[in-house]
Order: sequence, then C-alpha cells, then structure tokens
Amino acid sequence: TLPETRPVFAAKAKEVGAPILWAEEEEVPIFESDLKADYQVVNLRTATVALQCLKDLGWSIPEEAIQHGLAKVVTNTGLQGRWQILDTSPKVICDTAHNEAGLRWVMNQLMTEPHDQIHLVIGSLSDKDLKRILPLFPTEATYYFCKPDVPRGMDASELQQAAKGYGLIGEVYPSVHSAYDAAVEAANNEDVIFIGGSTFVVAEVV
Repeated sequence: TLPETRPVFAAKAKEVGAPILWAEEEEVPIFESDLKADYQVVNLRTATVALQCLKDLGWSIPEEAIQHGLAKVVTNTGLQGRWQILDTSPKVICDTAHNEAGLRWVMNQLMTEPHDQIHLVIGSLSDKDLKRILPLFPTEATYYFCKPDVPRGMDASELQQAAKGYGLIGEVYPSVHSAYDAAVEAANNEDVIFIGGSTFVVAEVV
C-alpha cells in the first residue's frame, strides 16, 4: 500500500469491523510466475496472502496448487499486455501501464534491459496528465508518437510537442501500426522496442 492510501483502508476496516492485513508485512513463500513485470512481485505477494487467509478460514487449497497456478497465470487466463514479449530480435516489449505509479515501475525495468538503443512507440489519451508521466520516460531513446484509434486518443502531434519539453525526441506517425513498423525498421537486433503509454496503444499491437 502507498502511505497516503493506508489510512483509507484502515478506516474502512474499522468501520465494518474487519481484520486487515498488509501484504508487504506478511511472511509468505515467494513462488515463480510467468508474470515477468517487476511490479507483479507486489501483486503476487498480495494474492498469496489472500489465499493464505482463505486457507485459515478452512478452505482446502494445497500449496502445490498455488505454486502451479501462479506459475501459469498468463497460460491459464490469456492475460496480455503486461510486460509481454512480442519478439526477441530485436526484443519487443509492451506494457499497458499508463499512470504515474505503473509507468515508474515499467520505465525502471525497461532501463535494465540490455540494449544498444531503446525505441519507444507511445500514444496517450487526451485526458492524460502528461506533466506527471512524461518525466518518467528516458531521454536517451528514440520516440515514435502515435494516436490510438479511439475517440479519446490524443493527437500524436500534441503528444510530440509536450514530450519535446521533457527532452523526448521523435517523429509523428499516422497510426500505431505505422509507428511500430517504423521502429522495427530502424532497430537493430541489439536494440529494444517498447510499446505503451496507453492500454489502447498496446491493444492495437497484440
């Protein structure tokens, strides 16, 4: 939990007379998972604590079932767009993170990927607070600005101009696919291509 949200949860638990557990403070086994985003470590811990609560209430959930389930979340659910690897040469990664907290995790992880150059295919919705998210993106990357094909999509030229104020430089493309194709054309096999900024941008590629 974030420091600013913890009192909200605590107050609600008190109001309804429910016990409350903070997952980050609980001792639980850490299982391997096919969810590979760094932020999923937090989610996996929360899920494991919740399952432990069910077991404490009398549910019969073998530890082996938890282990096997967490190992195959993507396989079993068809989840897409969460640190999903679309190709390996060059490496192409997409993630639907679109708010400040999520993008902070994702950009930090992206910078740990071995690369010669990073290419970012990004788009946004018109109601997004760009002042909070654009500073999270790396300046030492090449950008391919595009508009997701939804009514709320932000014009790619507007996004380009806003990004320029944060040292993020790149060209405008008429669609997500044309931006992605340009990134693939420009990248060498040692580069990394990232697609994101909006769930709708990722949806057009996956």
